[in-house]
Amino acid sequence: MRIQFIKTLLWVIFLFFWVQCSEKKAIPEYLPPADLNYPSPGFDVEGSDPLAIVLADRVMSAMGGREAWDKTRYLKWNFFDRHSLLWDKEAAKVRIEIQKRGQVILLDLTKLTGKVFQQGIELSNPDSVAFYLLKGKKIWMNDSYWLLMPFKLKDTGVTLTYVKEEVTQSGELSDVLKLTFKDVGATPDNAYWVWVSKDQDLIKQWAYFKHFTDSLPQFVSPWDDYKEYGEILLATGRGWRNLTEVAVLSSVPPHIFISL
Repeated sequence: MRIQFIKTLLWVIFLFFWVQCSEKKAIPEYLPPADLNYPSPGFDVEGSDPLAIVLADRVMSAMGGREAWDKTRYLKWNFFDRHSLLWDKEAAKVRIEIQKRGQVILLDLTKLTGKVFQQGIELSNPDSVAFYLLKGKKIWMNDSYWLLMPFKLKDTGVTLTYVKEEVTQSGELSDVLKLTFKDVGATPDNAYWVWVSKDQDLIKQWAYFKHFTDSLPQFVSPWDDYKEYGEILLATGRGWRNLTEVAVLSSVPPHIFISL
């Protein structure tokens, strides 16, 4: 009950802020979705545009909703044939397999502890283990963002800005949002633009900026091939390459995060 009260209070605070700002910018056509999409602690509510926040909530609703996302525990995917990942979202543990190197990293993302195997042999040197565990966390941060970014629009340290209305490269009319970051992640100076389809409330394109002050992106890529996985939607198409072996699992073998 206490958690639900806090969530409800946060939503009431947001609505108050949204109404106050709406006096300056009329946005009657963009109403908050029915389900509660509370922000992560540290999300920059004050620095974010109210319209951008509402659109982020609509994206979450279109992807299956906050409740479905919170209930999703085990996610599996292959990142462009570079890494295979299995993530226990609830326990904050991940198994990363780098086939070309014969390496397996078993990592507790919260404690930054775990095991590293090379060609089936567990590494014992503390410095080597620490190096690869940190590398594993960076891999997980990058690879999970490529798959799950629509669920992370209101993450800790994120500021959301409404940029403009524009069509995607495929000609789909969209609202463009800008994501910037403060003191989070391995590369906090990065920025992203995301194109939210007006027809479906789904992200259909994104652009990556190495620095938030850059005028031109490093790349622009579609975000498509949406399908249901468990109770949520995920998109695997990224233009000339796709994420593969994507799955939402209800259970995994108990040893999967502690041994080969």
